[in-house]
Amino acid sequence: MGIHYNYKSKRGERAMAKAKKRQDKLALKKSKRAPVTSGFTEQPKPYADINKVITLDDLTQPDE
Repeated sequence: MGIHYNYKSKRGERAMAKAKKRQDKLALKKSKRAPVTSGFTEQPKPYADINKVITLDDLTQPDE
């Protein structure tokens, strides 16, 4: 392999090139990803009737 006197002197250049390559790869990955839609689509559930008496059946089987 031989003696390389400039190996450590180019350490910063190699680090910057590696970081740029990583950023480019990440940007390409983000551009391929589908855009995130903002907004809450789920409708809130209506509240139970306040005047109704809550029974054990209401608590154990709420969807009936």
